[in-house]
Amino acid sequence: MAGAVLIGLGSILGTGVFVSLALAAGPAGEALPLAILLAALLAGANGLSAAQLAAAMPVSGGTYEYGFRLLSPLAGFAAGWLFLCAKTASAAAAALGLAAYLASVLGVEADGLRGWPPLAVALITAAALAGLRRSRWLNALLVGGALLSLLIFVAGASSLPPLPIAPDLVRPGLGGVAQATALVFVAFTGYGRVATMGEEVLRPERTIPRAVLATLVVVLLVYLAVAASALRLVGPSALAASLQQMGSASAAAPAPPLARLLLEAGWAWGSWFVALGAVVALAGVLLNLVLGLSRVWLAMGRRGDMPSQLAELNPSATSPRSAVLFSGLLIALLSCSGRLELTWGFSAFSVLIYYAITNVCVLRLRPSQRQFPAVLAWLGLFSCLLLAFQVPAAAWRGGVLALALGLLWRWLFRRFSPAAGSALTTGH
Repeated sequence: MAGAVLIGLGSILGTGVFVSLALAAGPAGEALPLAILLAALLAGANGLSAAQLAAAMPVSGGTYEYGFRLLSPLAGFAAGWLFLCAKTASAAAAALGLAAYLASVLGVEADGLRGWPPLAVALITAAALAGLRRSRWLNALLVGGALLSLLIFVAGASSLPPLPIAPDLVRPGLGGVAQATALVFVAFTGYGRVATMGEEVLRPERTIPRAVLATLVVVLLVYLAVAASALRLVGPSALAASLQQMGSASAAAPAPPLARLLLEAGWAWGSWFVALGAVVALAGVLLNLVLGLSRVWLAMGRRGDMPSQLAELNPSATSPRSAVLFSGLLIALLSCSGRLELTWGFSAFSVLIYYAITNVCVLRLRPSQRQFPAVLAWLGLFSCLLLAFQVPAAAWRGGVLALALGLLWRWLFRRFSPAAGSALTTGH
């Protein structure tokens, strides 16, 4: 189980803690720890739902496959499409954060930052094409580096004198907490990598739920410690403003959220080390997302939901070369927008609807296949649907439009592509 937990930590510790806490601080205010706790509880409910499905059907593909088998091919496609939307947006956010933290490490002027995110994506995509994988030793190195940098941040932010804090004129209400919960929830969804390890672990019906819960508990404690330390040092308004200032041309070095807080408190060395840890963690997250996205494009290409070229493997049959390139291209294009708040909100909407479909799949399991009461899946379903529309309006409208375009694509592609019809009839 320890290996599964380590993989889960490597998939979660990254964009969430280094970027999204500052995003959530705006709407949540002093209630940021509450939003983190609520997001963790929702993640736990959804994680156990995904674990039940992985135990009942230990296959790769996640809810794309579960929806196809338990609901309908259209529901399976919707889940797969939403997963692609959510993780592509998350990867773009990771690229934006990676570029900002790397610029902070190097002390680069903010004016030259615009072209860095797509360049970072290009380098990570090239590494994936060259055969670099998230091996166990590499994953352990990335997790260790991220945890060490966060420990330094917590120690520094807890011991340094608090900076002058301007009082918040507006007290966030339930809507603000709900929006923050939705934004932070995305930061926990890396546990899905654990939930899809049914073919990789012994006794998945026992190991996967335990590993999911253990991963979430560790991440929750880390997030709460970071949030509490940041709020003590600067307060919620300054924490949220640190994200808005990321890449500001008025700064000599465009320090991103956590690094900026220590820099403003007068601890330059600690700021540099936190930025370095963030670079390592975010690079690992970006690599993991490129690899994961390419496998979903591959699966959808095989089923005839996407062009068959995406299912082509390299000469050694070890990597879907076209799918990796396509994943990297989409991430790079989205990262060019530079709008981290909108990108992250779009990802939050997409992943919440994805897990709503996951919970519907659980409700379609036979009672003998369920390990937990059905009320858990109902709770996850209604919570996901409620929170999905608490993100900024531009984000959820973009998500609805993306889903509609995906369904339209599937209808047109299956209607006019002979290859799609062939894949459907042969069961690929």
